[in-house]
Amino acid sequence: MSLLSSLSFGFVGAAAPRRSLWRTLARWALLSLGCLLLAVGLVGALLPGHLGVPVLVVGLIIVLRTSRPARRQFIGLQQRHPKLVFPLRRLLRREPEVMPVAWQQLLRAEKLILPRKWRHAARLRRRYLRKAKAAIGL
Repeated sequence: MSLLSSLSFGFVGAAAPRRSLWRTLARWALLSLGCLLLAVGLVGALLPGHLGVPVLVVGLIIVLRTSRPARRQFIGLQQRHPKLVFPLRRLLRREPEVMPVAWQQLLRAEKLILPRKWRHAARLRRRYLRKAKAAIGL
């Protein structure tokens, strides 16, 4: 073994713990940023307007990518309550389906809050689709 290889081996061994320390610090910083965005998004989602929801989704993405226990907890929540978590999963995809998720949530909220005779969203959609199909010639 040459002197050069022994020196480089000693340097790599000494740099490895430092690199893992930086990775750990970066992971904790990202996790903290994700939790902060989750808190800001939750407050923003409760206020008028829907600006908090995108911030909430970005915070959730950061937390789920950096924390294995959070991922496990999210999977358990998904198995216990699939109807609640499915819209979030659709927003967490690489190419999120924002408008279909928003429409689905609007229909769900309308069904939850309004009596049947006051619900108009589904009828408006059907009427609009009929006109659009007639215009296209389908």
